[in-house]
Amino acid sequence: MASHIVGYPRMGPKRELKFALESFWDGKSTAEDLQKVAADLRSSIWKQMAGAGIKYIPSNTFAYYDQVLDTTAMLGAVPKRYNWNGGEIGFDTYFSMARGNASVPAMEMTKWFDTNYHYIVPELGPDVAFSYASHKAVTEYKEAKALGVDTVPILVGPVSYLLLSKAAKGVEKNFNLLSLLDKILPIYKEVVAELKAAGASWIQFDEPTLVKDLEAHQLEAFTKAYAELESSLSGLDVLIETYFADVPADAFKTLISLKGVTAFGFDLVRGEKTLNLIKSEFPSGKYLFAGVVDGRNIWANDLASSLKTLESLEAVVGKDKLVVSTSCSLLHTAVDLVNETKLDSEIISWLAFAAQKVVEVDALAKALCGKKDEAIFSANASAQASRKSSPRVTNEAVQKAASALKGSDHRRATNVSARLDAQQKKLNLPILPTTTIGSFPQTVELRRVRREYKAKKISEEEYVNAITEEISKVVKIQEDLDIDVLVHGEPERNDMVEYFGEQLSGFAFTANGWVQSYGSRCVKPPIIYGDVSRPKPMTVFWSSKAQSMTKRPMKGMLTGPVTILNWSFVRNDQPRSETCYQIALSIKDEVEDLEKAGVTVIQIDEAALREGLPLRKSEHAFYLDWAVHSFRITNVGVLDTTQIHTHMCYSNFNDIIHSIIDMDADVITIENSRSDEKLLSVFREGVKYGAGIGPGVYDIHSPRIPSTEEIADRINKMLAVLETNILWVNPDCGLKTRKYAEVNPALKAMVDAAKLLRTQLASAK
Repeated sequence: MASHIVGYPRMGPKRELKFALESFWDGKSTAEDLQKVAADLRSSIWKQMAGAGIKYIPSNTFAYYDQVLDTTAMLGAVPKRYNWNGGEIGFDTYFSMARGNASVPAMEMTKWFDTNYHYIVPELGPDVAFSYASHKAVTEYKEAKALGVDTVPILVGPVSYLLLSKAAKGVEKNFNLLSLLDKILPIYKEVVAELKAAGASWIQFDEPTLVKDLEAHQLEAFTKAYAELESSLSGLDVLIETYFADVPADAFKTLISLKGVTAFGFDLVRGEKTLNLIKSEFPSGKYLFAGVVDGRNIWANDLASSLKTLESLEAVVGKDKLVVSTSCSLLHTAVDLVNETKLDSEIISWLAFAAQKVVEVDALAKALCGKKDEAIFSANASAQASRKSSPRVTNEAVQKAASALKGSDHRRATNVSARLDAQQKKLNLPILPTTTIGSFPQTVELRRVRREYKAKKISEEEYVNAITEEISKVVKIQEDLDIDVLVHGEPERNDMVEYFGEQLSGFAFTANGWVQSYGSRCVKPPIIYGDVSRPKPMTVFWSSKAQSMTKRPMKGMLTGPVTILNWSFVRNDQPRSETCYQIALSIKDEVEDLEKAGVTVIQIDEAALREGLPLRKSEHAFYLDWAVHSFRITNVGVLDTTQIHTHMCYSNFNDIIHSIIDMDADVITIENSRSDEKLLSVFREGVKYGAGIGPGVYDIHSPRIPSTEEIADRINKMLAVLETNILWVNPDCGLKTRKYAEVNPALKAMVDAAKLLRTQLASAK
């Protein structure tokens, strides 16, 4: 029975690692305390998989922050600003790279392919002195072995590591990162040698970049790398794992020809076309790790359908060479349904979290060997049938309204420059207007109030009073700082997606369905199981109350349809575009109700627009067409004087800038500071942007407080490529994860910088 798991969540079923990390960062616990929590988590995961009958159990998928950062540590590729002096990399250096410290900023963070997981981007150049500086992969293999579990150690493959890196500051932007291959392969050889000496019989290299559109020289790097590693890998079974999409035909040919490789893993959930390549070209005598259990979503596998797929593959590769696997690491799904208390039994029967997916993989592997568990397959068939026929899934009125949208492209009648003139007459803002992205710190007290209200331990009146008091505090802070366009701070909101989903039909919510986003940050994605509609207004009460507390403009804060879609576990029984249009109609109703209530600045966040972009260029246009259309649907009906903002998070936007312009928002705020101001290069290259734009002036994901001079310098860089009359000044993102001790001085520096630049611009006239 051959079964395999690509990777497993590391936060723990109750977010044990999150709390251990934050306690350590706050100085409330020791490194030994943190290591103990981590070791207990690893042990329980390995034993759980062994107990479930999994044959190929992964190790080195655990990370204290991020698996790419772990690889950077393994290679000793520490940027000079962290003053690392060699030797084994410890927590101080590791967490400084991830989070920054009082004197230096963190490394860039960006989305891991098209997921909501963020990785720490390696900064490389010709002068990096690579060295074997973290023995974590070997240590964890030995740790599992001491527990009686023989694992498959997993490494981020050398070519993907380089392709996912960026040129360090001061290095030519067009520096060929693959030229460093010869420098890092000796370290990979050292790791492999140590793993072999420790008794490893298999090793897995994750090379997910093989699913992207690669050029010939990039594909040649894979051939070169594994030819170079071949002699080191002798005596080991070697698995190259790919995931998240189809492997293109040219990459498939390169992959199956790699020297020293005995097994290939494919995502057969998102990579259905790969099936045809396997059936026509798969090399004889090699293992096929077939990813038929979805590692990206929480729906129970259709076991009967997967078994048919596996049987067809068995005829191609042979019974002894077929391994049942997950489509990718289970890092991207919730941990265990056992901890769910909020979901009803019908919806629970439709779901499988990571722990249940391990059981599904094992059940399929057993069925392939003639040991089919009829009870499991029968219960699964019943659940599949129940989901297809349940009346709670379909709402005909919603389906009809969504399908009627396709006849128009839903654009506002007036162009953006005329709208901005009308809005300026109404709002009377200074040049370089200041604002924030929406949320303010979520204190322990605030969370307690929400929790107690939900548990009915305090009355609605007590809850409203507490939230009103918090909003009043946030408004006063902003007025005292002299911020121009205010926010209410979102104290009533648990999460920017969950908050809306709880008020829309067609959504279900978990108690412990946490998924790691980055570092210790976890999100609890809602589950979209049916057609979506808005029964009643969602934000009007609090936004109106906040606007009544100030004469300054108060932004109404909404999450956009594409972000709600991309940050949820989405139903897989209809196209994602259909679900997105349904959400867009619900947000449209909310926008129009806010306008009627006198809210004249409305921010519709599309933080996740870029993240949903398919990995293959040939599929970009279709996605961007319906995603951008969905955003325009939300605000097509508002007056010219109503200013529509949107916000976008960590991602590379340069290649979709024309789609961002096509969204036709009045103002866009966008991450900029942590990615070396890459965004500005698109404007240097001649792209004309006529709407308002606020490239973030400081990084809120780090506790570091910027100076006024530093922010002024950033604004000046923006003014070199953007017109003064369209530039806004704002942080990179929302402030909910920061403390007030960090937020207040950082915002003061931001406002002071804007005022300094206004004075300088006025005197230059």
